[in-house]
Amino acid sequence: MGVLKKKPKTFEVQLSDPNKSAYSGGDKVAGRVVVEVSEVTRISAVRLFGIGCAKVEYSKGKLRCREEIEYLKYEEVLHLDHQPTDADGSITLRPGNKYEFMFGFELPQAGCLVSSYAGKFGSVQYYVNVVIEKSGQPFAECKQHFKVEEPIDVNTQELMTPVTGAKEKKVTCMFIPDGSVSIVARIDRKGYCEGEDICIDAKFENTCSRIVIPKAGIIAKHIYLANNRTKVFCEKLTSVRGNHIISGMCDMWQGRVLRVPKLKPTILGCDIIHVDYTLRIYVHIPGSEKLILELPLVIGTIPFNGLNSRTSSMSSQDGSSPSSTCMSIPSSPPSYSEISQDNQMDSSIIPILNDYDEDDSPIFMRISEYHLPPPPAYTEQN
Repeated sequence: MGVLKKKPKTFEVQLSDPNKSAYSGGDKVAGRVVVEVSEVTRISAVRLFGIGCAKVEYSKGKLRCREEIEYLKYEEVLHLDHQPTDADGSITLRPGNKYEFMFGFELPQAGCLVSSYAGKFGSVQYYVNVVIEKSGQPFAECKQHFKVEEPIDVNTQELMTPVTGAKEKKVTCMFIPDGSVSIVARIDRKGYCEGEDICIDAKFENTCSRIVIPKAGIIAKHIYLANNRTKVFCEKLTSVRGNHIISGMCDMWQGRVLRVPKLKPTILGCDIIHVDYTLRIYVHIPGSEKLILELPLVIGTIPFNGLNSRTSSMSSQDGSSPSSTCMSIPSSPPSYSEISQDNQMDSSIIPILNDYDEDDSPIFMRISEYHLPPPPAYTEQN
């Protein structure tokens, strides 16, 4: 019986198209199982399982929270062509031969699956699992993972709709009113894909006595649900920042560009894992909590087709391009950022993890330190 304990020399799953990046609902997963042995081996069956499931697992205090949902369950007994079998259906494998068991199965139709995902507290995985049995008992096992990506078309009417928002915060100093800070913002649409530019139109107004800084970034929110409890994990991704806004002034972003980095698509249709994205536009107010405005985003897989689009050439980092015609922002005097180039902050894109919110501006203005010239005079046109 010693010869029966040695594992196969080769035992692997090979997919028909190894270069295929992802499957979607209704696609066929096909391939072969390759087996080579180093000694005579009698097996009773080769079973193939197609498995897809979402899993969540994390600790909450002493409680271990776990949840699982199944999306794919396929089983098949594989056979060899032109290979004789024993009376009980067993097959004898011999050294020097390569045995190939072919397989193929269809994934459930679109809308029944959830895209593959790997996160901090959960995952959605799909794989082919093959088990060689001897005398009805598992003898050897191998797996081959494959990726599923359910299509999200950003060209649908819902995702093509512009997104707008406004928010205001009253600022106090030692319980004494100290003016306010406000944001009015708009983006052309809700849906974007990797590599596309989000063009931000926004107006920031500062009537408090402090110097404030406008910023924007893409936020990924991962939500895990297990045992009727929720775990939330947020990631701060790429960001852009504007110029300092002194008291009594405002700043305009007209087509300020924020490029979508490489991101996993929004996770839709899963009851235990959600991945949501937002464009967070916020103002850092020294000595006070940030003013935060969040606009919802959906990260898709089918890119924007370009219809009704403002090209990126109409937008610029310094906000010199015309504002979108749909952006309703009243005119205002120019900010000091337009007057004194020497006092401008670097507005290039920076990683938001290096977002030095606590120390990058003083709490109150010190006019003598800035020596700003007076704003240009306005003249009436007859």
